[in-house]
Order: sequence, then structure tokens, then C-alpha cells
Amino acid sequence: MHAEEKHIVEFKVLFKVLIALFVLTGLTVLAGNIDLGYFNVVVALLIATAKASLVVFFFMHLKYEGGLFKIMVLLAFVILAIFIGFTFFDVAFRAN
Repeated sequence: MHAEEKHIVEFKVLFKVLIALFVLTGLTVLAGNIDLGYFNVVVALLIATAKASLVVFFFMHLKYEGGLFKIMVLLAFVILAIFIGFTFFDVAFRAN
């Protein structure tokens, strides 16, 4: 896409994304009040990933970018997830 090309996202699409973000925020609060043990972190990260994906795709317009750029952003998130995962394994299996 060239710099001079513009795309306009319809208001109803952005409104639906906003409502989804509100619902996911409510789920985050609800999940924080339920004791799932070690899975509290996993559930919180999954919800946060869904919210971040909505923001990146719709508000930051990644949905309208080229394939190579999408792959690079996905690769960056996968590498970040690997590092976070290793951190959780370290904390989960650490001797007291």
C-alpha cells in the first residue's frame, strides 16, 4: 500500500471492536476473581492477547497491510510469547 492510499474503517466495525474490548476487559476482571491456580496467568494472558490483537489489527490498521509485514509482526509476537513462556516455566518449577 502506498502512503497516499487511505482506507476508512466504518464506524460500526470500530464500535464492535470497542464493545469486544469492553467484554474482554470484563472477562479479565471476572477471571481475576476466580481461583484457577496456575492457570490464572494463562487465562489472563490469553485474554490480553485477544485484546492486543484487536487493537493491532483494527486500530493500528495491520489488517490492511501486506502479507510480509503481517508475518514479521506475527514473528515478533511469537518470539515474545516464547520468552514469556520460558519465564513462566522458570517460575513454575523453581524450588522454594
